[in-house]
Amino acid sequence: MARARSPDSPPGAYPMTTDGTTMSHEIELKLTLPTKALPALRRHPLIADAPREGRACTLENTYFDTPELELRERRMAVRTRKAGTRWLQTVKCAAQSAGGLSSRPEWEQPYVNGSFDFSAIDRDDVRTRLENLQPSLVPVFTTHFKRETCILTPRDGVKVLAMIDNGSIEAGGHSRPLCELELELVEGDPSELYALALTLAETLPLTPENVSKAERGYRLFSNHALRPAKARPSRLTPEQSPVDAFRLIAFDCLSLWQTNESGARESDDPEFIHQLRVALRRLRSALRLFGPALPQQFVERWSQGLKEAADGLGAARDLDVMLAEVLSPVAESGLADDATQRLIAMAVDRRDREKTAAREQLLAASHGRQMLALAAELYALQSDSLVKSANLTTFARLQLTQLRKRARKRYTAAAELHPEKLHELRVSLKRLRYAIEFLLPLLPEKATVRFANDIAEIQETLGYLNDEAVARSRLKAWAGKDPELRSGAAFVAGWHAPKIARLRRNVLPALEPILWGKAPWRR
Repeated sequence: MARARSPDSPPGAYPMTTDGTTMSHEIELKLTLPTKALPALRRHPLIADAPREGRACTLENTYFDTPELELRERRMAVRTRKAGTRWLQTVKCAAQSAGGLSSRPEWEQPYVNGSFDFSAIDRDDVRTRLENLQPSLVPVFTTHFKRETCILTPRDGVKVLAMIDNGSIEAGGHSRPLCELELELVEGDPSELYALALTLAETLPLTPENVSKAERGYRLFSNHALRPAKARPSRLTPEQSPVDAFRLIAFDCLSLWQTNESGARESDDPEFIHQLRVALRRLRSALRLFGPALPQQFVERWSQGLKEAADGLGAARDLDVMLAEVLSPVAESGLADDATQRLIAMAVDRRDREKTAAREQLLAASHGRQMLALAAELYALQSDSLVKSANLTTFARLQLTQLRKRARKRYTAAAELHPEKLHELRVSLKRLRYAIEFLLPLLPEKATVRFANDIAEIQETLGYLNDEAVARSRLKAWAGKDPELRSGAAFVAGWHAPKIARLRRNVLPALEPILWGKAPWRR
């Protein structure tokens, strides 16, 4: 339960102790939105009809660190804030953030005479570290924004502060806009934050945000653009129930989705869309893997919803792959004729149009709602007594065995090397590999990693075969009855033919010992 505030406290402050220091455990849901959507947010009945907490105020915040950025390395933040004529000093530690919902320890007190005072911090490790670093602290970046705060009380026992922040982050002569809504829990259960956010997101383009203002400021200071995010190592432990394990994996996938979606909206780097789709595929694989422990309707609803989200971004990614893996090697060989160059130009044009369409889809409000809805359902997901008592390691071994059996069936079905059957085999191997990555902390590490790497190598070969088959079909359709383009499409197919023949001949024999040999998860 969050600590209650006093009516006289400024936004962001909790009731102070006698020495003026506040220690709180801040629980908030951070949401971003386009600046142009602010008027609609202010008009929303939830916001427009809510009482205000004080007047709108301009907040000037300066974040401090050592020249070596040691606080950032330790996931800590030291900030001064000027609100009107008042100065405050704030210390924050690492936040646990998932689906936009974050919880972090925070200490706040008056900032007096332009010097820091860490003596009242009641965690010895935090206080000692800051006192040791204090002589080296220098300003790193600033945030300037106007904050409007209103009080939401959707039901008895629930109180939430809705803070609308609009301004900028500035560092080293660079600036980037800041526009977000923070829902901070004062009283009630954290699930209330999701309920309010989903109500607002029905008509507003809100997206959950895991990245703090501080982290965005550090990126600007370091002049580091947002980079495509890849899956993190699994954090499962044998003590977890299957539902708790699924929730942890799903929140990690959701974080991957959020980060890469943010990057895809701002950057042309195709890797963002690729990793975004990987996040969605991993989520669907996790749903299948843990399906026996989850509510059936939950699995069916989200399997379909996530598939639709990924499919909507597929064309842009497929054309990027076709250019990189099929057409560019031909062009770089120096053998491409005019017809092939025309096909390459067509692919670039269509890829660019699909990327524009994908970006428009990402900017649509529906994606933010989908993320929030998934986060809310994950947060509320419960285990029944039977599932809760299930041994996770035993569950993992049984599920991996089933996935390998399915891959064996796909292997047998692909004996004639039909492209569609080879693609189905690839999908089954991908699901098996994702499952292994999710469950790795429960399995013998070295043998399991080798097994997963062997699968990944075969999967890459099958991926190339599928990419070439799809590209061949697409180029043939583009060429239509144009004799020159048909000649170019045939040239591209012929250029890849020797490699395709060799890989098709060797791929199944290479996979056989992996699928029928000893599995590392067997006792």
